[in-house]
Amino acid sequence: MIERYTRAGMAAVWSAETRFRIWFEIEAHALDAMVELGMVPASAARAVWERGAFEIDRIAEIEAETKHDVIAFLTNLAEHVGPDARFVHRGMTSSDVLDTCLAVQLTRASDILLADLDRLLLALKTRAYEHKFTLCVGRSHAIHAEATTFGVKLAGHYAEFARNRTRLQVARAEIATCAISGPVGTFASIDPRVEAHVAKKLGLASEPHSTQVIPRDRHAMFFAVLGIIASGVERLAIEIRHLQRTELREAEEFFSPGQKGSSAMPHKRNPVLTENLTGLARMVRSAVIPALENVALWHERDISHSSVERMIGPDATATLDFALHRLTDVVEKLVVYPAAMQRNFDRLGGLIFSQHVLLALTQAGMSREDAYAKVQAAAMAVWEHGGSFREQLEQNPEIATATPPAQLDEIFDADRQLVHVETIFERVFGRESESPSP
Repeated sequence: MIERYTRAGMAAVWSAETRFRIWFEIEAHALDAMVELGMVPASAARAVWERGAFEIDRIAEIEAETKHDVIAFLTNLAEHVGPDARFVHRGMTSSDVLDTCLAVQLTRASDILLADLDRLLLALKTRAYEHKFTLCVGRSHAIHAEATTFGVKLAGHYAEFARNRTRLQVARAEIATCAISGPVGTFASIDPRVEAHVAKKLGLASEPHSTQVIPRDRHAMFFAVLGIIASGVERLAIEIRHLQRTELREAEEFFSPGQKGSSAMPHKRNPVLTENLTGLARMVRSAVIPALENVALWHERDISHSSVERMIGPDATATLDFALHRLTDVVEKLVVYPAAMQRNFDRLGGLIFSQHVLLALTQAGMSREDAYAKVQAAAMAVWEHGGSFREQLEQNPEIATATPPAQLDEIFDADRQLVHVETIFERVFGRESESPSP
Protein backbone atom coordinates (compact mmCIF):
# COMPACT_ATOMS: atom_id res chain seq x y z
CA MET A 1 0.00 0.00 0.00
CA ILE A 2 1.17 3.51 -0.73
CA GLU A 3 -0.39 6.48 1.00
CA ARG A 4 -1.46 8.22 -2.22
CA TYR A 5 -3.91 5.44 -3.08
CA THR A 6 -4.91 4.23 0.38
CA ARG A 7 -7.93 5.38 2.34
CA ALA A 8 -7.91 5.37 6.13
CA GLY A 9 -10.51 2.65 6.71
CA MET A 10 -8.74 0.11 4.55
CA ALA A 11 -5.34 1.08 5.93
CA ALA A 12 -6.61 0.28 9.42
CA VAL A 13 -7.63 -3.24 8.33
CA TRP A 14 -4.04 -4.01 7.33
CA SER A 15 -2.19 -2.16 10.07
CA ALA A 16 0.22 -4.02 12.36
CA GLU A 17 -1.92 -3.02 15.33
CA THR A 18 -5.00 -4.66 13.79
CA ARG A 19 -3.08 -7.78 12.78
CA PHE A 20 -1.66 -8.38 16.25
CA ARG A 21 -4.99 -7.56 17.90
CA ILE A 22 -6.65 -10.28 15.79
CA TRP A 23 -3.84 -12.69 16.69
CA PHE A 24 -4.48 -11.93 20.34
CA GLU A 25 -8.21 -12.53 19.99
CA ILE A 26 -7.62 -15.84 18.21
CA GLU A 27 -5.36 -17.08 21.00
CA ALA A 28 -7.64 -15.76 23.76
CA HIS A 29 -10.82 -17.23 22.26
CA ALA A 30 -9.03 -20.54 21.76
CA LEU A 31 -8.08 -20.54 25.44
CA ASP A 32 -11.69 -19.89 26.42
CA ALA A 33 -12.74 -22.94 24.44
CA MET A 34 -10.03 -25.03 26.06
CA VAL A 35 -11.25 -23.93 29.49
CA GLU A 36 -14.78 -25.07 28.63
CA LEU A 37 -13.37 -28.41 27.50
CA GLY A 38 -11.38 -28.81 30.72
CA MET A 39 -8.07 -28.73 28.91
CA VAL A 40 -6.55 -25.70 30.70
CA PRO A 41 -7.30 -23.89 33.96
CA ALA A 42 -9.72 -20.98 33.88
CA SER A 43 -7.05 -18.78 35.47
CA ALA A 44 -5.03 -19.01 32.27
CA ALA A 45 -7.77 -17.52 30.12
CA ARG A 46 -8.45 -14.80 32.70
CA ALA A 47 -4.77 -13.91 32.80
CA VAL A 48 -4.60 -13.53 29.04
CA TRP A 49 -7.73 -11.38 28.83
CA GLU A 50 -6.76 -9.24 31.82
CA ARG A 51 -3.01 -8.85 31.35
CA GLY A 52 -2.49 -9.71 27.71
CA ALA A 53 -0.83 -6.97 25.71
CA PHE A 54 1.76 -6.48 23.02
CA GLU A 55 4.07 -3.82 21.63
CA ILE A 56 4.75 -3.64 17.93
CA ASP A 57 8.33 -2.45 18.39
CA ARG A 58 9.06 -5.20 20.90
CA ILE A 59 7.66 -7.86 18.55
CA ALA A 60 9.93 -6.56 15.79
CA GLU A 61 12.90 -6.68 18.15
CA ILE A 62 12.23 -10.31 19.08
CA GLU A 63 11.55 -11.29 15.47
CA ALA A 64 14.92 -9.89 14.45
CA GLU A 65 16.44 -12.65 16.58
CA THR A 66 13.92 -15.51 16.18
CA LYS A 67 13.16 -14.91 12.47
CA HIS A 68 9.58 -15.99 13.25
CA ASP A 69 6.77 -13.47 13.59
CA VAL A 70 4.27 -15.66 15.48
CA ILE A 71 6.90 -16.77 18.01
CA ALA A 72 7.92 -13.13 18.46
CA PHE A 73 4.30 -12.20 19.16
CA LEU A 74 3.81 -15.07 21.63
CA THR A 75 7.04 -14.18 23.41
CA ASN A 76 5.98 -10.56 23.81
CA LEU A 77 2.52 -11.65 24.96
CA ALA A 78 4.10 -13.92 27.59
CA GLU A 79 6.10 -11.01 28.93
CA HIS A 80 2.79 -9.46 29.98
CA VAL A 81 0.79 -12.55 30.93
CA GLY A 82 3.40 -14.33 33.02
CA PRO A 83 3.46 -18.08 33.85
CA ASP A 84 -0.07 -18.71 32.54
CA ALA A 85 1.23 -17.93 29.05
CA ARG A 86 2.43 -21.54 28.86
CA PHE A 87 -1.15 -22.52 27.98
CA VAL A 88 -1.36 -20.07 25.07
CA HIS A 89 -1.13 -21.60 21.58
CA ARG A 90 -1.64 -25.08 23.01
CA GLY A 91 -1.83 -27.64 20.19
CA MET A 92 -1.83 -24.92 17.55
CA THR A 93 0.51 -24.09 14.70
CA SER A 94 1.43 -20.71 13.28
CA SER A 95 -0.84 -21.05 10.26
CA ASP A 96 -3.83 -21.50 12.55
CA VAL A 97 -3.23 -17.92 13.64
CA LEU A 98 -2.02 -16.50 10.34
CA ASP A 99 -4.72 -17.96 8.10
CA THR A 100 -7.57 -17.22 10.47
CA CYS A 101 -6.30 -13.66 10.86
CA LEU A 102 -6.09 -13.24 7.09
CA ALA A 103 -9.67 -14.46 6.79
CA VAL A 104 -10.80 -11.80 9.27
CA GLN A 105 -8.90 -9.08 7.44
CA LEU A 106 -10.24 -10.09 4.03
CA THR A 107 -13.82 -10.17 5.30
CA ARG A 108 -13.40 -6.71 6.82
CA ALA A 109 -11.89 -5.49 3.58
CA SER A 110 -14.83 -7.03 1.72
CA ASP A 111 -17.28 -5.12 3.87
CA ILE A 112 -15.56 -1.85 2.97
CA LEU A 113 -15.61 -2.77 -0.73
CA LEU A 114 -19.29 -3.74 -0.56
CA ALA A 115 -20.08 -0.34 0.93
CA ASP A 116 -18.05 1.27 -1.88
CA LEU A 117 -20.09 -0.63 -4.46
CA ASP A 118 -23.33 0.46 -2.83
CA ARG A 119 -22.32 4.11 -3.15
CA LEU A 120 -21.25 3.62 -6.77
CA LEU A 121 -24.50 1.84 -7.61
CA LEU A 122 -26.48 4.70 -6.12
CA ALA A 123 -24.53 7.24 -8.18
CA LEU A 124 -24.98 5.25 -11.39
CA LYS A 125 -28.68 4.79 -10.80
CA THR A 126 -29.21 8.46 -10.05
CA ARG A 127 -27.41 9.59 -13.19
CA ALA A 128 -29.04 6.87 -15.31
CA TYR A 129 -32.52 8.10 -14.41
CA GLU A 130 -31.41 11.70 -14.92
CA HIS A 131 -30.40 10.87 -18.50
CA LYS A 132 -32.91 8.13 -19.18
CA PHE A 133 -33.99 9.77 -22.44
CA THR A 134 -30.91 11.86 -23.23
CA LEU A 135 -30.42 10.87 -26.85
CA CYS A 136 -26.95 9.88 -28.00
CA VAL A 137 -25.41 7.67 -30.63
CA GLY A 138 -24.32 4.17 -29.79
CA ARG A 139 -20.99 3.09 -31.25
CA SER A 140 -19.49 -0.22 -32.22
CA HIS A 141 -15.80 -0.36 -33.19
CA ALA A 142 -15.89 3.34 -32.13
CA ILE A 143 -18.04 4.03 -35.23
CA HIS A 144 -21.60 5.37 -35.15
CA ALA A 145 -24.07 2.50 -34.98
CA GLU A 146 -27.63 3.30 -33.81
CA ALA A 147 -29.50 5.44 -31.33
CA THR A 148 -29.31 4.89 -27.60
CA THR A 149 -29.49 7.14 -24.54
CA PHE A 150 -26.87 8.13 -22.05
CA GLY A 151 -29.09 6.71 -19.34
CA VAL A 152 -29.13 3.34 -21.07
CA LYS A 153 -25.33 3.42 -21.20
CA LEU A 154 -25.14 4.05 -17.45
CA ALA A 155 -27.78 1.41 -16.75
CA GLY A 156 -25.50 -1.14 -18.38
CA HIS A 157 -22.67 -0.22 -16.05
CA TYR A 158 -25.06 -0.36 -13.10
CA ALA A 159 -26.05 -3.90 -14.07
CA GLU A 160 -22.40 -4.93 -14.26
CA PHE A 161 -21.54 -3.51 -10.85
CA ALA A 162 -24.66 -5.10 -9.38
CA ARG A 163 -23.34 -8.46 -10.63
CA ASN A 164 -19.96 -7.60 -9.19
CA ARG A 165 -21.53 -6.89 -5.82
CA THR A 166 -23.11 -10.36 -5.85
CA ARG A 167 -19.76 -11.88 -6.84
CA LEU A 168 -18.04 -10.11 -3.96
CA GLN A 169 -20.64 -11.33 -1.49
CA VAL A 170 -19.97 -14.89 -2.64
CA ALA A 171 -16.20 -14.34 -2.48
CA ARG A 172 -16.54 -12.92 1.04
CA ALA A 173 -18.39 -16.03 2.17
CA GLU A 174 -15.77 -18.19 0.46
CA ILE A 175 -12.88 -16.51 2.25
CA ALA A 176 -14.50 -16.22 5.70
CA THR A 177 -13.15 -19.51 7.05
CA CYS A 178 -11.28 -20.39 10.22
CA ALA A 179 -8.69 -23.16 10.54
CA ILE A 180 -7.34 -24.17 13.94
CA SER A 181 -6.51 -27.78 13.24
CA GLY A 182 -2.87 -28.24 14.17
CA PRO A 183 0.33 -28.96 12.21
CA VAL A 184 -1.18 -30.98 9.35
CA GLY A 185 -4.88 -30.35 9.80
CA THR A 186 -5.74 -33.56 11.63
CA PHE A 187 -6.68 -32.04 15.03
CA ALA A 188 -4.18 -34.48 16.59
CA SER A 189 -3.24 -31.99 19.29
CA ILE A 190 -6.34 -29.78 19.50
CA ASP A 191 -10.06 -30.45 19.73
CA PRO A 192 -12.16 -29.40 16.69
CA ARG A 193 -14.51 -27.69 19.12
CA VAL A 194 -11.82 -25.09 19.75
CA GLU A 195 -11.87 -24.18 16.08
CA ALA A 196 -15.68 -24.00 16.10
CA HIS A 197 -15.63 -21.67 19.11
CA VAL A 198 -13.06 -19.31 17.62
CA ALA A 199 -14.85 -19.30 14.27
CA LYS A 200 -18.12 -18.30 15.91
CA LYS A 201 -16.49 -15.53 17.91
CA LEU A 202 -14.83 -14.07 14.82
CA GLY A 203 -17.83 -14.43 12.51
CA LEU A 204 -16.22 -17.13 10.39
CA ALA A 205 -17.10 -20.64 9.28
CA SER A 206 -14.94 -23.65 10.11
CA GLU A 207 -12.78 -24.84 7.23
CA PRO A 208 -14.10 -28.35 6.39
CA HIS A 209 -10.67 -29.64 5.42
CA SER A 210 -7.47 -27.76 6.08
CA THR A 211 -3.98 -29.15 5.71
CA GLN A 212 -1.68 -26.88 7.63
CA VAL A 213 -3.39 -24.02 5.83
CA ILE A 214 -6.76 -23.01 4.49
CA PRO A 215 -6.89 -24.16 0.84
CA ARG A 216 -5.76 -21.34 -1.43
CA ASP A 217 -8.47 -21.85 -4.05
CA ARG A 218 -10.58 -19.72 -1.72
CA HIS A 219 -8.10 -16.86 -1.90
CA ALA A 220 -7.69 -17.29 -5.65
CA MET A 221 -11.41 -16.82 -6.14
CA PHE A 222 -11.41 -13.76 -3.90
CA PHE A 223 -8.66 -11.98 -5.82
CA ALA A 224 -10.14 -13.04 -9.15
CA VAL A 225 -13.37 -11.28 -8.16
CA LEU A 226 -11.40 -8.16 -7.24
CA GLY A 227 -9.84 -8.32 -10.70
CA ILE A 228 -13.24 -8.59 -12.36
CA ILE A 229 -14.51 -5.60 -10.40
CA ALA A 230 -11.40 -3.67 -11.44
CA SER A 231 -12.16 -4.47 -15.07
CA GLY A 232 -15.63 -3.00 -14.57
CA VAL A 233 -14.02 0.12 -13.18
CA GLU A 234 -11.80 0.38 -16.24
CA ARG A 235 -14.66 -0.22 -18.68
CA LEU A 236 -16.60 2.74 -17.31
CA ALA A 237 -13.47 4.87 -17.03
CA ILE A 238 -12.60 4.23 -20.68
CA GLU A 239 -16.14 5.12 -21.77
CA ILE A 240 -15.83 8.47 -20.01
CA ARG A 241 -12.35 9.05 -21.45
CA HIS A 242 -13.63 8.46 -24.96
CA LEU A 243 -16.65 10.71 -24.47
CA GLN A 244 -14.35 13.49 -23.24
CA ARG A 245 -12.23 13.47 -26.41
CA THR A 246 -12.26 16.86 -28.11
CA GLU A 247 -13.90 15.40 -31.22
CA LEU A 248 -16.85 14.14 -29.12
CA ARG A 249 -17.01 16.21 -25.91
CA GLU A 250 -20.26 14.55 -24.90
CA ALA A 251 -19.26 14.27 -21.25
CA GLU A 252 -16.27 15.18 -19.15
CA GLU A 253 -14.85 14.94 -15.68
CA PHE A 254 -15.67 17.86 -13.42
CA PHE A 255 -12.93 20.49 -13.69
CA SER A 256 -12.74 22.39 -10.42
CA PRO A 257 -11.90 26.09 -10.06
CA GLY A 258 -8.15 26.51 -9.94
CA GLN A 259 -7.46 23.08 -11.42
CA LYS A 260 -4.70 22.94 -14.02
CA GLY A 261 -4.72 20.48 -16.93
CA SER A 262 -1.22 20.98 -18.31
CA SER A 263 2.01 22.64 -17.24
CA ALA A 264 2.52 23.83 -20.82
CA MET A 265 -0.95 24.34 -22.33
CA PRO A 266 -3.38 26.41 -20.26
CA HIS A 267 -6.39 25.32 -22.33
CA LYS A 268 -6.16 21.62 -21.42
CA ARG A 269 -8.90 19.80 -19.46
CA ASN A 270 -7.67 16.22 -19.39
CA PRO A 271 -9.51 13.08 -18.17
CA VAL A 272 -6.84 12.50 -15.53
CA LEU A 273 -9.08 10.77 -12.99
CA THR A 274 -10.37 8.14 -15.39
CA GLU A 275 -6.89 7.64 -16.82
CA ASN A 276 -5.72 7.08 -13.27
CA LEU A 277 -8.54 4.57 -12.77
CA THR A 278 -7.35 2.61 -15.79
CA GLY A 279 -3.91 2.33 -14.18
CA LEU A 280 -5.31 1.37 -10.79
CA ALA A 281 -7.43 -1.35 -12.42
CA ARG A 282 -4.28 -2.83 -13.94
CA MET A 283 -2.68 -3.01 -10.51
CA VAL A 284 -5.65 -4.79 -8.95
CA ARG A 285 -5.72 -7.33 -11.78
CA SER A 286 -1.99 -7.92 -11.34
CA ALA A 287 -2.82 -9.71 -8.07
CA VAL A 288 -4.93 -12.37 -9.80
CA ILE A 289 -2.18 -14.51 -11.36
CA PRO A 290 -0.08 -14.75 -8.16
CA ALA A 291 -3.24 -15.70 -6.23
CA LEU A 292 -3.94 -18.47 -8.73
CA GLU A 293 -0.36 -19.69 -8.51
CA ASN A 294 -0.66 -19.85 -4.71
CA VAL A 295 -3.19 -22.69 -4.97
CA ALA A 296 -0.56 -25.37 -5.65
CA LEU A 297 1.50 -25.70 -2.48
CA TRP A 298 3.84 -28.56 -1.58
CA HIS A 299 2.14 -31.34 0.39
CA GLU A 300 0.36 -29.97 3.48
CA ARG A 301 2.00 -26.57 3.17
CA ASP A 302 4.96 -24.49 2.10
CA ILE A 303 5.38 -20.74 2.50
CA SER A 304 5.60 -19.72 -1.15
CA HIS A 305 2.15 -18.16 -0.80
CA SER A 306 3.03 -16.12 2.26
CA SER A 307 5.11 -13.34 0.72
CA VAL A 308 2.60 -13.01 -2.11
CA GLU A 309 -0.36 -12.56 0.23
CA ARG A 310 1.46 -10.10 2.47
CA MET A 311 1.64 -7.86 -0.59
CA ILE A 312 -1.48 -8.52 -2.63
CA GLY A 313 -3.86 -8.63 0.35
CA PRO A 314 -3.31 -5.01 1.40
CA ASP A 315 -2.42 -3.68 -2.05
CA ALA A 316 -5.31 -5.11 -4.07
CA THR A 317 -8.01 -4.29 -1.53
CA ALA A 318 -6.67 -0.80 -0.78
CA THR A 319 -6.26 0.03 -4.47
CA LEU A 320 -9.73 -1.19 -5.37
CA ASP A 321 -11.23 0.69 -2.43
CA PHE A 322 -9.57 3.89 -3.63
CA ALA A 323 -10.61 3.24 -7.24
CA LEU A 324 -14.27 2.63 -6.40
CA HIS A 325 -14.34 5.76 -4.26
CA ARG A 326 -12.76 7.83 -7.04
CA LEU A 327 -15.04 6.40 -9.72
CA THR A 328 -18.10 7.25 -7.64
CA ASP A 329 -16.94 10.85 -7.34
CA VAL A 330 -16.40 10.99 -11.11
CA VAL A 331 -19.91 9.67 -11.80
CA GLU A 332 -21.56 11.97 -9.27
CA LYS A 333 -19.85 15.08 -10.68
CA LEU A 334 -19.73 14.05 -14.35
CA VAL A 335 -20.58 16.95 -16.65
CA VAL A 336 -22.89 15.80 -19.46
CA TYR A 337 -23.47 17.73 -22.70
CA PRO A 338 -26.79 16.68 -24.31
CA ALA A 339 -26.45 19.27 -27.08
CA ALA A 340 -23.10 17.81 -28.12
CA MET A 341 -24.64 14.35 -28.04
CA GLN A 342 -27.37 15.56 -30.40
CA ARG A 343 -24.82 17.17 -32.73
CA ASN A 344 -22.82 13.97 -32.92
CA PHE A 345 -26.02 12.00 -33.39
CA ASP A 346 -26.85 14.11 -36.46
CA ARG A 347 -23.28 14.17 -37.78
CA LEU A 348 -23.67 11.41 -40.39
CA GLY A 349 -26.84 12.79 -41.91
CA GLY A 350 -29.08 9.97 -40.78
CA LEU A 351 -26.88 6.99 -41.68
CA ILE A 352 -27.57 5.43 -38.30
CA PHE A 353 -31.07 4.56 -39.51
CA SER A 354 -29.74 2.31 -42.29
CA GLN A 355 -30.78 -0.98 -40.67
CA HIS A 356 -34.37 0.14 -40.39
CA VAL A 357 -34.44 1.10 -44.06
CA LEU A 358 -33.02 -2.34 -44.87
CA LEU A 359 -35.73 -4.04 -42.82
CA ALA A 360 -38.48 -1.95 -44.42
CA LEU A 361 -37.30 -2.92 -47.91
CA THR A 362 -37.22 -6.62 -47.09
CA GLN A 363 -40.70 -6.38 -45.58
CA ALA A 364 -41.84 -4.74 -48.81
CA GLY A 365 -40.74 -7.81 -50.78
CA MET A 366 -37.16 -7.00 -51.82
CA SER A 367 -34.53 -9.70 -51.21
CA ARG A 368 -32.15 -8.98 -48.36
CA GLU A 369 -29.17 -9.04 -50.72
CA ASP A 370 -30.69 -6.48 -53.09
CA ALA A 371 -31.94 -4.33 -50.25
CA TYR A 372 -28.53 -4.36 -48.55
CA ALA A 373 -26.76 -3.37 -51.76
CA LYS A 374 -29.12 -0.46 -52.46
CA VAL A 375 -29.04 0.87 -48.90
CA GLN A 376 -25.27 0.54 -48.71
CA ALA A 377 -24.84 2.39 -52.01
CA ALA A 378 -26.91 5.30 -50.70
CA ALA A 379 -25.05 5.20 -47.39
CA MET A 380 -21.60 5.23 -48.99
CA ALA A 381 -22.54 8.26 -51.07
CA VAL A 382 -23.29 10.15 -47.86
CA TRP A 383 -20.25 8.70 -46.11
CA GLU A 384 -17.93 9.91 -48.84
CA HIS A 385 -19.57 13.17 -49.90
CA GLY A 386 -21.83 14.20 -47.01
CA GLY A 387 -25.42 15.30 -47.32
CA SER A 388 -28.67 13.68 -46.29
CA PHE A 389 -29.11 9.93 -46.19
CA ARG A 390 -32.85 10.29 -46.59
CA GLU A 391 -32.43 12.39 -49.71
CA GLN A 392 -30.16 9.75 -51.19
CA LEU A 393 -32.80 7.11 -50.51
CA GLU A 394 -35.55 9.19 -52.06
CA GLN A 395 -33.51 9.57 -55.24
CA ASN A 396 -33.62 5.80 -55.78
CA PRO A 397 -36.94 4.92 -57.49
CA GLU A 398 -37.08 1.37 -56.11
CA ILE A 399 -36.42 2.51 -52.55
CA ALA A 400 -38.84 5.42 -52.85
CA THR A 401 -41.58 3.11 -54.11
CA ALA A 402 -41.04 0.57 -51.32
CA THR A 403 -40.77 3.18 -48.55
CA PRO A 404 -43.22 6.08 -48.98
CA PRO A 405 -42.58 9.37 -47.14
CA ALA A 406 -44.81 8.52 -44.18
CA GLN A 407 -42.85 5.32 -43.60
CA LEU A 408 -39.52 7.15 -43.90
CA ASP A 409 -40.79 9.63 -41.30
CA GLU A 410 -41.20 6.72 -38.91
CA ILE A 411 -37.85 5.20 -39.82
CA PHE A 412 -36.00 8.46 -39.23
CA ASP A 413 -37.73 9.10 -35.90
CA ALA A 414 -35.11 8.39 -33.24
CA ASP A 415 -37.76 8.04 -30.55
CA ARG A 416 -39.05 4.91 -32.27
CA GLN A 417 -35.65 3.29 -31.70
CA LEU A 418 -35.95 4.05 -27.99
CA VAL A 419 -39.37 2.50 -27.47
CA HIS A 420 -37.96 -0.18 -25.16
CA VAL A 421 -35.90 2.05 -22.87
CA GLU A 422 -38.49 1.54 -20.14
CA THR A 423 -38.18 -2.22 -20.55
CA ILE A 424 -34.40 -2.01 -20.15
CA PHE A 425 -34.73 0.11 -17.01
CA GLU A 426 -37.26 -2.30 -15.54
CA ARG A 427 -34.90 -5.22 -16.21
CA VAL A 428 -31.95 -3.42 -14.62
CA PHE A 429 -33.61 -1.58 -11.75
CA GLY A 430 -36.86 -3.49 -11.30
CA ARG A 431 -40.43 -2.24 -11.40
CA GLU A 432 -40.27 0.81 -9.17
CA SER A 433 -40.47 4.54 -9.11
CA GLU A 434 -37.54 6.61 -10.25
CA SER A 435 -36.08 6.47 -6.76
CA PRO A 436 -32.27 6.70 -6.77
CA SER A 437 -31.90 4.16 -3.99
CA PRO A 438 -30.23 0.96 -5.30
